Amino acid sequence: MRVVKDAQSGAWRVDHSAPNRRYDATSNTLFTLVGQRLHSPDHDDFSGAVLTDTVVSGTLANCSGVQTPWGTILSAEENAQGFYGDLEQAWTGDNKFIRGTGFDPGEFITPDFVAHPLSVFGGNPDANGLHQRDLYGYLVEVDPGEPPNAFYTSMVDGGAGSGHRKLGGLGRARWEDVTFVVDASGNLIDGQPIVLYASQDRASGRIYKWVSKTPFAQGMSRVQIRALLDEGTLYVAHFQDLDYDTGWTVNGVMPTEDNPGHGRWIELSIASKDIAPNAVALGHPGTTVGEALQDVTWNGIGGFASNEEVRMALFTAANKIGVAELNRPENILWNPTDPSGEPRLYIAFTGHTRQVALNSRGVLFDPDTHAEEAPTRSDRVGSIFVLRENSLGNPANSHTFSYFAVWRGIEGAGLFAAANPDNLMTDIDGGLWFTTDGNRRVNGTDDGLYYLDLDPDHRQGKTGIITSTFGLAFRVVTVPNDSEPTGPAFSSNLKTIFLSLQRPAAIAEKRRIYLPLLGRNP
Repeated sequence: MRVVKDAQSGAWRVDHSAPNRRYDATSNTLFTLVGQRLHSPDHDDFSGAVLTDTVVSGTLANCSGVQTPWGTILSAEENAQGFYGDLEQAWTGDNKFIRGTGFDPGEFITPDFVAHPLSVFGGNPDANGLHQRDLYGYLVEVDPGEPPNAFYTSMVDGGAGSGHRKLGGLGRARWEDVTFVVDASGNLIDGQPIVLYASQDRASGRIYKWVSKTPFAQGMSRVQIRALLDEGTLYVAHFQDLDYDTGWTVNGVMPTEDNPGHGRWIELSIASKDIAPNAVALGHPGTTVGEALQDVTWNGIGGFASNEEVRMALFTAANKIGVAELNRPENILWNPTDPSGEPRLYIAFTGHTRQVALNSRGVLFDPDTHAEEAPTRSDRVGSIFVLRENSLGNPANSHTFSYFAVWRGIEGAGLFAAANPDNLMTDIDGGLWFTTDGNRRVNGTDDGLYYLDLDPDHRQGKTGIITSTFGLAFRVVTVPNDSEPTGPAFSSNLKTIFLSLQRPAAIAEKRRIYLPLLGRNP
């Protein structure tokens, strides 16, 4: 729908005369899956006809996303497992490995692709409405200028370079969000590859980076730029100093900018020459990631026969090689105009109160003793971290990084108490804003939108400030009880913030929320 502002009254309203366009979960909407092979061709919801072998019907479980520099929309398919069944059915909610699900050691991984009969759509008696599990769980690119059934065909293959697609090169996961590396004007960087970061929203999920094979060049057409996303390299972030039993400390204390933790990007492919994080612990110090992924017994998990299988099961692949588990990474945001004076990648870790899959050395806990041996993380409040690339001038070439917390959730009734950060947003000055998802269950306060003061001049003792506000979160909006604020966005003149309210209670309230913003500083 289209929302417009009345020039005289200043009120926002829906323009009912504007044509609406819906991109939905049916085969009215079609996407080309690029960079990934389908287990078998999809079919039309209505007729049952087989679609082209790279075309997928519909998108579902969409979460956060981003507008691309060339004007399309990326959206993250998150909890797709609820609709047709979990492709990575080898894991419980407490990260215990389940035997007998096609992931057992001694053979190559063979997931069950057929829709689960107990899933939302799996019990549909109409066979035309059933789809396989590997069709969803991707980052999808919607081209708003094209009708829903216009699927993407790359200019490399003689196509027009327009239409909708799923970015299979980044693989399948419970994706929460995605962000681009851009300059201070929001443009791609001349002479550098396109870099995307994406977050996997689940207990013990990870952060991924994807780098295009060919660099962007100033003057490229929209069609040429889009073709750059057809091929690239996928990496997973290994927070190597992170305490495995907490997920937010380094050697027992919260990492700071002056005393950060360190990590490395690991190429996630069967050709990867990076050393597996758990190679030493498993008694084979020189084993590469590529060798470990293909080994049918490595870390007590079956092997991956090809990169297509790796990308189909990113959570399993990361566990197999011993990548450090994170505390539910939700929104992720590249901030090119950060008050620190350098571009930074912000990550909202919402929290983690479940058991982990791996021990401190990246070795899988035995499923028979997992319940007794695997620690339960007790992160009820969450954190916001910065991931600082060690090659700030060209993140595509950065293979190591440091990380530190800029905010830690607070449990209690204090003035600045907030917990479970989720969506992230920046203003024109690079100021950081975030929403929460879980305040009420942690500290009895409804969720809301907060401004986080990260201005270096607001540290105590600078510019005459007696009491420092640096690192404090100021609540700007509180939303109705039991609703979750999502998708915060500024209008172009920065005088209005738009928010979505999620969950039925928010709909029942039917409240309007007005946000008079008097300036950047709350």
